[in-house]
Amino acid sequence: MSAAVSIFLIVGLSGCSHHHAAAPAATAPALSPPAGMQPAPEQRTVGEVTTADRRFVREHSPIETLRGMASWYGPQFNHHRAANGQIYDQNAVTAANRTLPLNTLVRVTNEKTGQSALMYITDRGPFVPGRILDLSRAAAKETGVYLAGVAPVRIDVYRAPEPLVDGGRWCVQIGAFSHSGKALHLQHQLERRYPDAQVIDFAGPTGHWVRIRPAGESHADAERIEQRLHPAEGNAYLVRLN
Repeated sequence: MSAAVSIFLIVGLSGCSHHHAAAPAATAPALSPPAGMQPAPEQRTVGEVTTADRRFVREHSPIETLRGMASWYGPQFNHHRAANGQIYDQNAVTAANRTLPLNTLVRVTNEKTGQSALMYITDRGPFVPGRILDLSRAAAKETGVYLAGVAPVRIDVYRAPEPLVDGGRWCVQIGAFSHSGKALHLQHQLERRYPDAQVIDFAGPTGHWVRIRPAGESHADAERIEQRLHPAEGNAYLVRLN
């Protein structure tokens, strides 16, 4: 991936099969299992695709489709906390994206090979120009991106916890700077330019970043800031925080 760079704090899925069986000659009343023996609902940790998720995808059409270049991220981020609050595991099939709501269910398809996999968006990134998705190492292997390093992908969005466009909390991230002094200098400049915004600098696995969070944290406010930034200040990325 290319981990965290936020300047401006601004920075959303199901198929049925029916089986018919001959009715028995006599039907006994259904018996419920005793208390304490009810079958537990299927549980998952965020980022783990379940049988129910796969059934949902078989039964529904995507609500949105995105296309772009995907890369993958691994060792230097492994066991660090991801944007959704959980610990990133490079051996789990997950992905990072800058703008889809966290915990969005997607199918990622390698447009060169046709390989695909279901996964959740659990992290933010990639913070590299021209890239739309960062896959975990396991996801990169399942989709055929691992050896290539970078590949064109289609992202079919099936389910999201929030609307894809409206709402959300947004910011702008700038970086990464190899020296904290440059990040601090930019932070002070931006604090004077955007007195109503919260500007912070922080260290990430790839360097120091500066994040701008507009007062209202709206997409429109963050986008206005992102469009006004100059390339000399570093690459700026519009990022959804939730």
